[in-house]
Amino acid sequence: MKSPKISLVDPRLSTLRDKLLSLEEEFAHIPQEAPERTHAAVSIVLREGCLLEVLLIKRAEAEGDPWSGQMAFPGGRRDPTDSDLLQTAIRETLEEVSLSLGDQGIHLGRLEPTVPATTRLPPITIFPYVFGVPEGTDAQVSSREVDEILWVPLAVLQDPGSTSTVEIHYGDNRTRTFPCLRVGDRVIWGLTYRILTGFFEILRTSEPSV
Repeated sequence: MKSPKISLVDPRLSTLRDKLLSLEEEFAHIPQEAPERTHAAVSIVLREGCLLEVLLIKRAEAEGDPWSGQMAFPGGRRDPTDSDLLQTAIRETLEEVSLSLGDQGIHLGRLEPTVPATTRLPPITIFPYVFGVPEGTDAQVSSREVDEILWVPLAVLQDPGSTSTVEIHYGDNRTRTFPCLRVGDRVIWGLTYRILTGFFEILRTSEPSV
């Protein structure tokens, strides 16, 4: 039996949707297609409850994967069969964590596209889509690309105590320090950190507080 689809009774989600809709005009000038870049989509899935939680995954260790072992959102590259990037986000989430956003979730809007800040990573543009799902919604590892699933309260990630730095070692014997968020022994940095912190800025201007 399928879980009931979420409504927008929760004022935190309905207010967030209104805020994201108001930002769509700002994103309208950003090209949706750029032939020289790969396009991908990720899902920022918010689960209702006393505290809103966000779904994160830990990517499996894989040789040749530039994001191997990192904390991330479910998502991936657009497939030629996808009608659009929203469909990419929904399909990838189902494939990776067995969560059908088309049945159990509601699309709240999207964030500004994000591109890697370094040429070490592939030329890719990532489109983050935001969804809400009901309290009690489950997810499970359903792809060899995913090692772990984690629901984290937004309040924990937004707590200043979660802010830290991480040293990343490169093969040419260089070490760089990057800002990150720490949840226990898990480190959120890079593109996922940038998407999350941009999302937090939107949340700070949303009332009631999420």
